[in-house]
Amino acid sequence: MTEPLLVVGSPGVCGCLSLKGSMKGDKFKEQDLCLPQPMQGLGKEDKREEQGLSPEPSAAPQPSEEEEALIEFHRSYRELFQFFCNNTTIHGAIRLVCSKHNRMKTAFWAVLWLCTFGVMYWQFALLFEEYFSYPVSLNINLNSDKLVFPAVTVCTLNPYRYTEIKGELEELDRITEQTLFELYKYNSSYALKDGARHRSTRNLRDALPHPLQRLYAPPPPYPARAARSSSSSVRDNNPQVDRKDWKIGFQLCNQNKSDCFYQTYSSGVDAVREWYRFHYINILSRLPDTSPSLREEALGNFIFTCRFNQASCNQANYSQFHHPMYGNCYTFNNKNSSNLWMSSMPGVNNGLSLTLRTEQNDFIPLLSTVTGARVMVHGQDEPAFMDDGGFNVRPGVETSISMRKEALDSLGGNYGDCTENGSDVPVKNLYPSKYTQQVCIHSCFQENMIKKCGCAYIFYPKPKGVEFCDYRKQSSWGYCYYKLQGAFSLDSLGCFSKCRKPCSVTNYKLSAGYSRWPSVKSQDWIFEMLSLQNNYTINNKRNGVAKLNIFFKELNYKTNSESPSVTMVSLLSNLGSQWSLWFGSSVLSVVEMAELIFDLLVLTVLMLLHRFRSRYWSPGRGGRAAREVACTPASSFPSRFCPHPTSPLPSLPQQGTTPSPALTAPPPAYATLGPRAHPLDSAVPGPSACVQEH
Repeated sequence: MTEPLLVVGSPGVCGCLSLKGSMKGDKFKEQDLCLPQPMQGLGKEDKREEQGLSPEPSAAPQPSEEEEALIEFHRSYRELFQFFCNNTTIHGAIRLVCSKHNRMKTAFWAVLWLCTFGVMYWQFALLFEEYFSYPVSLNINLNSDKLVFPAVTVCTLNPYRYTEIKGELEELDRITEQTLFELYKYNSSYALKDGARHRSTRNLRDALPHPLQRLYAPPPPYPARAARSSSSSVRDNNPQVDRKDWKIGFQLCNQNKSDCFYQTYSSGVDAVREWYRFHYINILSRLPDTSPSLREEALGNFIFTCRFNQASCNQANYSQFHHPMYGNCYTFNNKNSSNLWMSSMPGVNNGLSLTLRTEQNDFIPLLSTVTGARVMVHGQDEPAFMDDGGFNVRPGVETSISMRKEALDSLGGNYGDCTENGSDVPVKNLYPSKYTQQVCIHSCFQENMIKKCGCAYIFYPKPKGVEFCDYRKQSSWGYCYYKLQGAFSLDSLGCFSKCRKPCSVTNYKLSAGYSRWPSVKSQDWIFEMLSLQNNYTINNKRNGVAKLNIFFKELNYKTNSESPSVTMVSLLSNLGSQWSLWFGSSVLSVVEMAELIFDLLVLTVLMLLHRFRSRYWSPGRGGRAAREVACTPASSFPSRFCPHPTSPLPSLPQQGTTPSPALTAPPPAYATLGPRAHPLDSAVPGPSACVQEH
């Protein structure tokens, strides 16, 4: 009995099992059984040849999973979120995937993460809302330095009678005297003196348009009246018109007389003054632009003494102009002065001191009903609006005005509704000065006056080529003016909304003190000295002079400046604080969130494009794919799609049997071996003999 001999080949070749001897005395021929061994170390081509498949054509190498591509996108939302949670630096995100086997923990952390995310962005919204509301902070600074003394304008309160219009003004005075006599039975001294010269009342009244009339105002209804006694019922049947039921006014009509109204006043004094002022404006507008200046001696008689900082004033320190209502006006220390006054010390002795003549010469008594002087403190490059910001100085009194300077610097643009220099305001500046809100408002009214009435109002500057209003040329300008004045008061013209305040404003806070001047003991010699100095005799001593002192109370001045409350730096700081509070992250974490959002968008777009392409661009795709698979030869499929039939391990042959050729393993497909013939149209390898060395 021979022992079986097992010969194992080298890896990749078939092992030969050699059986020798006989079993139970029977002999059989020596035969070798080749067992298929696993093919190790062979390439894909060799394996396919070993399996009986023809080598497939070479294709472009595909990148493996470990290879890094230039642009890589995830294949699903789940994969994207899992990658983000595993690699992000945001706290808490890893909890969404590390506890995937515990759904309760995953749900808890997902809800907590989303709530934290929502609260953080709610805080972000509040921060952005605050930033885009453009809040400002007010900074108050106290400074102490030498101060430029402001400009001071002083007016006489006596409108001047120009020689060119003196006759017309006298005619207006006579008509006014007769109107007062007709309405109130008032006999003026002027009418008594010139009684032989004046004409009848009707002729005088017809000389001017828009006569002053007495209008009866009906009494209020009976329920509004107080209860009366029964004894007065007889008198009510014949009621008498009481003067308290009167209204005084004058009629104004448009160009074609189709619309008229009465400009009425409940006070007779107000009605007479306004009516006189209306006619005075028309007369004053007839003065030529080249009218001669006022007489110098008339100007010099207004100011007896002038001193600043213990030094006398000169003509280079002031300029002069005439106001239609306030008469002759002087402006001290304006922008045209040779040297601006500087205050280095506070106190009454280091300011401006004026002695004014306040005696009334009755230039135009119906326009000027007060005595004294009109004073206004303003900036060097600002016009003096005596109606808006002036105050009166009382005769026989020393008025001391102490000043405190305040400056305000506001932010424009989105932070406030102010303008730097008025260049962005849709109103042309008609004044030869810098932009102020009052300058803009008056210029806006004048523009509307010229546009709607066809002439300029005499109280405001006029553009070139435009005339001042005169009812001899524009008969209905009074109707237009009073209508426009009502619309201006209601801001229907839009002047108050158009004219924004300047961003830089300098104000002077004034406080006044009064004392009797001169005193009883000193008035005699003071009046005598003033009369000798100015060659003028003061008739009414107490009401003929006034003393005015204007000075800085202290040199400390306050500057109020605005600054943004929330800047871009503070906004980023607050955003970073909120992000760190809720997620404990940094700026790079924000970039990670941006990357996640970008990947989500790209993945969504790609999925939509794929779905759109599969639906609309490849009709009948399923049938064509089936036909392609059916026509593909078996040799082109990988081994995993076309498996070889597995041959069972051959058993030991029995006596008298011949081993089947199908049990033999195919030889290795080495390149050094000769070509091996395969059965046609078959993927199963045929039998082969085993080579054995003896």
